[in-house]
Amino acid sequence: MNKKEIMTNWRWVMCAMLFFATTVNYMDRQVLSLTFKEFIQPEFHWTDSDYGTITGVFSIAYAIFCLFAGKFIDWMGTKKGYLIAIVVWSLGAVMHAGCGWVTEQIVGVADKAALLNATGAIVSSISMVSVWLFLACRLILGLGEAGNFPAAIKVTAEYFPKKDRAFATALFNAGASVGALAAPATIPLLAKSLGWEMAFIIIGALGFIWAGIWIFVYDKPEESKHVNEAELEYIHQDEKDAPKQEAKEEKQMSFGEAFKHKQTWSFAFGKFMTDGVWWFFLFWAPAYFQDQFGIKASDPQGIALIFTLYAIVTVVSLFGGYLPKIFVEKKGMEPYAGRMRAMLIFAFFPLLALFAQPLGSVYGPWAVAIIIGIVGAAHQSWSANIFSTTGDMFPKSAVATITGIGAMAGGVGSFLINKGSGVLFDYSAGLGDAFAFMGFTGKEAAYMIVFCICAVAYLIGWSVMKALVPKYKPVVVK
Repeated sequence: MNKKEIMTNWRWVMCAMLFFATTVNYMDRQVLSLTFKEFIQPEFHWTDSDYGTITGVFSIAYAIFCLFAGKFIDWMGTKKGYLIAIVVWSLGAVMHAGCGWVTEQIVGVADKAALLNATGAIVSSISMVSVWLFLACRLILGLGEAGNFPAAIKVTAEYFPKKDRAFATALFNAGASVGALAAPATIPLLAKSLGWEMAFIIIGALGFIWAGIWIFVYDKPEESKHVNEAELEYIHQDEKDAPKQEAKEEKQMSFGEAFKHKQTWSFAFGKFMTDGVWWFFLFWAPAYFQDQFGIKASDPQGIALIFTLYAIVTVVSLFGGYLPKIFVEKKGMEPYAGRMRAMLIFAFFPLLALFAQPLGSVYGPWAVAIIIGIVGAAHQSWSANIFSTTGDMFPKSAVATITGIGAMAGGVGSFLINKGSGVLFDYSAGLGDAFAFMGFTGKEAAYMIVFCICAVAYLIGWSVMKALVPKYKPVVVK
């Protein structure tokens, strides 16, 4: 048999690279949340409001950066664009480690012990200076991280036919779950044994290693020496006339042009409604278990709870990208229709969040961890498919731009739910039993309100998406 007839599988190497980049992305993002309560807050005398400010500003900055990140990836090209993105966010991650030393120099204290034991007026100076320094580092982190998903989705569109894109996206998007899974098992232990600074440095350095490998393994499929004719033909199976199609796709889509299409608004609204649910659990799950059950993130039970939660997310969500493949190949559905049907199914699972607080009050934290895990898995399944709708409806040259717009919308939604939750939690804690909702009082009632919002977000998002784009209609760049 001719070697060219045996299809190579380099596209799965690309998928693996996307997976590891996304894993590092989410680990870098979680270092702060897993070191805040136990290590960073005592050293810098932060309040919960300070932490809320840092996470809130990160969310909104990330949203703004996402709007331009997609355009940057389309303009710079996948290889250089992705490389720049991960180098920038890794630099931002590592820079967090220097915030303590810089605070000491600015405030004028001798060492970390002096920070911890500070009293009087200097405490407010330590808090203010350190918050601004961490904000600067988070902005650099967000600037680079904003490029991850636009670049990854563009690589998926380049290397996979439409029928495989949701599955490939689900595989690399599982890196978010694995990153969230690995973080609680490693970061608190690193912080305890080596100091919180080394946790930022070690996790941040992983991105530089990835960047070094990316330089040598990525090329466009048409130019890659690892992709033979059989695999190239498989990749381009959706294109009747590949050369003409590629020529058309060289045309760039402006922001003005992008916002003229209902397909853009459909994708953006779906992201706006649902991204915040994932970010809420990402940022607040450790705090929730401590607030409700007194379990710290560094406690063995705390590590086990977060690990179990994301283990469920990781394993169950893998099926999410495969479901539309079944609808397309087994049921003969058009890819977009199959994807929307799968997303409707996934949209019902978050309704389980309505039962998290009631069951947690009866059966304890493990019931909540399992429910949040299922909701998280539904989100990752939803996310894999909503990302793939951009490749269904837009030419490859516009995919990263549209993905960036959607990521921006998702970031705005995330800012609203995370900042809003923080304000609600403080408000409810202040009122105590006077604040009540569905049989709960105080902070428990506040968590119940947020869980209700998370529960219905997906069905609302799907309904509006379906109303805007009821049937498959590809966009052509003129």
